[in-house]
Amino acid sequence: MNLEDHEQILSEIKELKSCIAKLLGLSSSSSEEPFPTEALEKAAKEFRNLSVERGEWICSHDIRKIIKSASYNSANFLIRQFKFSNYFKRGSTYYFNKQDLISLGKELKIRNVDLGRYEELKTDQEKFKKYLDNAKKNRKGNKAYKMPNDAKDITSNPVKLPPLEELKAELKKLKVEFLQYNLAEYIDVYKDSYAMSKYLYHIQKYIEPDMQKKIRKWIIAFNNVNHLLAESKAKKEKFIPIKDDDLIQL
Repeated sequence: MNLEDHEQILSEIKELKSCIAKLLGLSSSSSEEPFPTEALEKAAKEFRNLSVERGEWICSHDIRKIIKSASYNSANFLIRQFKFSNYFKRGSTYYFNKQDLISLGKELKIRNVDLGRYEELKTDQEKFKKYLDNAKKNRKGNKAYKMPNDAKDITSNPVKLPPLEELKAELKKLKVEFLQYNLAEYIDVYKDSYAMSKYLYHIQKYIEPDMQKKIRKWIIAFNNVNHLLAESKAKKEKFIPIKDDDLIQL
């Protein structure tokens, strides 16, 4: 590098520092000295404000506008579970980079993941782990129990399970009801044998009381009959709701 090139670089650096000083609201002479930390922080804050106004950053309450299946506030879950790092916090509100949220949403769609449901699942698993941890703390001594002296010769014969054909008939009846009352709007069925209510809290007051009762009753009945089928060591029926054309034959 010759002397002329060196001087040109120094000149450009000086000009650049002068521009930064103007952006920070400092005098041109300030460019000769290190910029104050307070001024840099103020400029960074103003830049973030402009970025938010331009829509480059999405506040935590608006994540659902980008990822439709997200819960009302998935901010902490995204940071904790997905190690989402391109965000900042202003006050009590988190702001996430829009493009990175869009990218995450696309990957979730490819993997067939409902973000809100995934958050519920992980939260439930964490709660269950805490229950197990508490159980370990409750145990004292080498033995987890103390046998009472009068606990002896107290038995009962197991109840006879319903006939297999009755259980299958009950399951077929539940499949008919599932279509007849359009319960797919309110109930999810997993692994063809276990039912759970969808998240209905926000629309519960718009669901007729009789329908709410029917939803709860159907879930209990469906899970119970599949449990009894498993107890009977019978092959579980594949959950395929019966079509309208076939209802007449039943």
